[in-house]
Amino acid sequence: MSADTSAPTRAPEPPAPPPAHRRAAPRLRASLRRAAPALGLYAASRLIGLVCMAAWAGRIGKHPRTLLGYCWDSVWYVGVARHGYNYNTLLPDPAKHGVTFSDMAFFPLFPMLMRTLTTLLPISAVTAGLVVAWAAAGAAAWGIHAVGEMLYGRRVAMVLVVLWGLLPHAIVQSMAYTEPLLTALAAWSLYAVLTRRWLSAGALALLAGAARPNGIAVAAAVCCCAAAELWRRGRGSSEVPETPELREAREGASWRVGAGAALSPLGWLGYLAWVGYQRDSWRGYFAVQEEWGSRFDFGVNALLFVRHLLIHKASFTYFVALVILGVAVVLLALLVADRPPLALLVYTLVLVAITLGGSNYFASKPRFLLPAFPLLLPVALAMTRARPRTAVLTGGALAGLSFVYGTYLLTVARVPI
Repeated sequence: MSADTSAPTRAPEPPAPPPAHRRAAPRLRASLRRAAPALGLYAASRLIGLVCMAAWAGRIGKHPRTLLGYCWDSVWYVGVARHGYNYNTLLPDPAKHGVTFSDMAFFPLFPMLMRTLTTLLPISAVTAGLVVAWAAAGAAAWGIHAVGEMLYGRRVAMVLVVLWGLLPHAIVQSMAYTEPLLTALAAWSLYAVLTRRWLSAGALALLAGAARPNGIAVAAAVCCCAAAELWRRGRGSSEVPETPELREAREGASWRVGAGAALSPLGWLGYLAWVGYQRDSWRGYFAVQEEWGSRFDFGVNALLFVRHLLIHKASFTYFVALVILGVAVVLLALLVADRPPLALLVYTLVLVAITLGGSNYFASKPRFLLPAFPLLLPVALAMTRARPRTAVLTGGALAGLSFVYGTYLLTVARVPI
């Protein structure tokens, strides 16, 4: 008698879901394909700007690579990448015996990336700075497109990216400066907040805080949005009965929200703690900034400088900076009136407050606002609603201004950018 082979068999188990990084890869590829036209226009605008600058620099006997990778703040980043921190220089000051400038004023992420590249590749620190900045600018444009597309669609996203690449100070996006890096980290952190990927948002905010002093704006946005999310979930849980399974899922998600918020300020706080340890003072970093003449005075110094500009003669760069700051305030009001998502609102408000409330370096304030890309949303929305001819003429005028003024900043102006 043969054995019974008709016994029921267990149903095959469903295949395990792919790891998170494999699920994210198709989404990123699709996002990059959708962003490709905008990234192409952005790259073309920056390339034309570089060609204009390089042509004029060659005409007056200056080297474009030096202007882009080894001037003003770039000199300090190259020094940190080559030799590490603890370099100080004493410069004369008519009102004092001298002023000490410390390289600890510059946050560590950018020079760390430069040093990593010089270790892995046979390139100089200057070239490494340009490579990091250009790669970061491309990532920033992609992140800006992702945020704009999610909120308003592809057309607005494309215009937003192009506008960011045609700002009067857009030449800085091609320099070995930290603004492209901060913008990239901020854009993708904000995108992670909007898509509720809290751990990614916190990790990117941590890196943003290690990139620039005003990178704390990203952490502020993540923390505010995390608090709002936890409050909303708390209210929902008190009103709607939950099964044990739903409660467990909600608590696990809440843990990720809290962890993302806790991660977000660690890069900024960590560097301040390290400088404080090096200086044997809890306010060591703020003392370094004061040595550079920079402090947060709620805009008193800026207002005094504006009054000086209206009375006395000054460099053309300062007047352009004044106009840009005025336009930024108007755009901020329009952005607030449009009621954007909380993440974009907090991030932009903190960036603008730090820029306007900081003392000295008035000509650099437009550069400090380069990462504040949400300010361009009202303009992008208006251009997409305008007639095609009006939009093209506006874009052409902005392009001409950006190329000419960027060339002027690097080759003619003697004011620190």
